[in-house]
Amino acid sequence: MTRIIGIDPGSRYTGFGVIDIVGRSERYVGCGRINSMAGSMAERLNLIFTRLGEVIHEYRPDEAALEETFVNRVNAASALVLGQARGVAFCALGVKGLTVAEYSASQVKQAVTGSGRADKAQIQQMVCLLLKLEAAPVSDAADALAVALTHARVRATRMATGQAYAGSWK
Repeated sequence: MTRIIGIDPGSRYTGFGVIDIVGRSERYVGCGRINSMAGSMAERLNLIFTRLGEVIHEYRPDEAALEETFVNRVNAASALVLGQARGVAFCALGVKGLTVAEYSASQVKQAVTGSGRADKAQIQQMVCLLLKLEAAPVSDAADALAVALTHARVRATRMATGQAYAGSWK
């Protein structure tokens, strides 16, 4: 069995999703989101770091995957803030000794829905279907579960084709 944590970083909400891979089966373990809307930027980033550390300690994943930051040329300030949240997520994972695979939003959408242009509702619907969930998780948590599922699928393909993990799953 391999436990994977997926993270969808955000400066207001950071989603996390945890799945187990048993043989060829993907099983839901847990998910949620960290609400970091209040306080100064330093306080918000510290909250993300602390809560992710608690989540990692609780679920004890073997591997981690993180969604890459979408760079918006129109609003560079938003991209910078998101990059800070992403960096804090990297640190929280690194402190716990986890290596991190990175996937773009379009890679995640393609892996989970079959379309690189899927919307959030489609992601939620497919996550429910693939993990046999009765109710859709909030979008941040569903996105994080989709990141974990993407990693599981890329990992399975790499292992089946004999390509060893070398620090990046791209």
